[in-house]
Amino acid sequence: MTKSEIVAAVYERVGGFSKKEAADIVELVFETVKETLGRGEKIKISGFGNFVLRDKRQRRGRNPQTGEPLTITERRVLTFKPSQILKSELNPHEDGAEGMDGHADRDSGVDLAAAAPSSHSSPAVVPARSGRNDASHARR
Repeated sequence: MTKSEIVAAVYERVGGFSKKEAADIVELVFETVKETLGRGEKIKISGFGNFVLRDKRQRRGRNPQTGEPLTITERRVLTFKPSQILKSELNPHEDGAEGMDGHADRDSGVDLAAAAPSSHSSPAVVPARSGRNDASHARR
C-alpha cells in the first residue's frame, strides 16, 4: 500500500475532509512518527504494535562474495513488533482453535496446512513454527 492509497482510504472512510486535507493529515502522522523515532523514542500503537530504534554496535563480518573479512559499522535499525491483537487478526488459525482431534492445532507440533498433501507431492509432516520471530532467529 502506498502513501497515496492511504490518503485515499482516509478520504473515503473518514469523510468531511477534502483530499488535500486528508493528504495533510496523513503527512502529519508520518512526520510525527519520523520526528519521534529521530529522537530515539518508541512508538506504541495500541492494537497494532511497537516501532523501536535499536543501536547496533560495530562488528566483524565477511563479504559474502569474496569471503574477505570486513568491519560492519555501527548503525541504528528500526524494528517493528506487532501486537498480539494484530498477530491474531493476521493469523486467525493460530488462536488456539481446536483441530479435529479436539486439541489445539498449534500444540500438536504439526502445521496442518503445510502438511496437507497436494496433488503432486507426497504428504509430509512439517514442524509448527516456534514462538520466536523467524526474522530475528535467522540473524543469529
